Amino acid sequence: MLRRGVFFWHRDLDLILDDWASGRGLFLYTGRASSLGMHIGHLIPFMLARWFQEKFAVNVYIEITDDEKFLRNPEYTLEETAMWAYDNIFDIIAVGFDPDKTFIFQDTEYIRNIYPLVIKIAKKVNFSEVSATFGLRPSINIGAIFYPAIQLAPTMFEHRRCLIPAGIDQDPYWRLQRDIAGSLGYHKAAQIHSKFLPPLTGPEGKMSSSIPESAVYLSDNPKTVERKVMRHAFSGGQPTVELQRKLGANLEIDVPYQWLYYFLEEDDSKIKRLGEDYASGRILTGEVKQLLVEKLNSFLEQNRDRRENARELVDVFKYNGALAKRM
Repeated sequence: MLRRGVFFWHRDLDLILDDWASGRGLFLYTGRASSLGMHIGHLIPFMLARWFQEKFAVNVYIEITDDEKFLRNPEYTLEETAMWAYDNIFDIIAVGFDPDKTFIFQDTEYIRNIYPLVIKIAKKVNFSEVSATFGLRPSINIGAIFYPAIQLAPTMFEHRRCLIPAGIDQDPYWRLQRDIAGSLGYHKAAQIHSKFLPPLTGPEGKMSSSIPESAVYLSDNPKTVERKVMRHAFSGGQPTVELQRKLGANLEIDVPYQWLYYFLEEDDSKIKRLGEDYASGRILTGEVKQLLVEKLNSFLEQNRDRRENARELVDVFKYNGALAKRM
């Protein structure tokens, strides 16, 4: 994902590497706004965070923002977002984090532990800054105005530099953090941001949990995955076999190829060769879609197995982790 530009942008990654090389250390932070069912795109920042944890042997803090989801969505109840949070945690654990170096916390459960830090942050950020940064209207509830202080808090859980793997849409939070971190005695957070995995239905935008045909959920069975890819995956190939053989596919708009670019784990020469063959017309759209179905179902099968094992570990990550003592 780094070589292929899935994670395409960073801020202060060079300082993170300097801190690690010099022995000053670092820690990782990422998070999840709970929802009914995670799709495959949601895992991308967690996959990189786990890889960084393995390479650097550092702590990871994972915030589950059931409060934000409740505050930003008038139709959701707090009971619903809390329930979804608990379910989402299984899928996050299944990514493979080290239980001795990972703390997963749910905002509504741990707010009392972090509240002193949260109000110190809140005192440094005024209404105008939050309103301008997030485009909040005066009619928004006051909880949504206060919430950013909660999301900034984990960047200050340790007196070392924090690295945040996340989607690019989260950058406004970290710009606020960098404005106030020094005044509170903490480092400015570093970030590395990913592109959005495009929705199945087209090359623009991002997948949505509320639009089932746009996403492959982690809970989808093999037949559902095949149906979604074959029926809904937007193709850059030609409408007939003859034209495809003659003109080839447009890789820039072909969603199956783009998904394989994210998830085809073999060496880069294989994805390059696939692209060349598809663009030249040597292979057809149906073949690319079938390859994607196979890769997705293999990935999801492994995830389901790890998710079942995660049920036995959830209390370790949420309650018994050594890092909880820091909170």
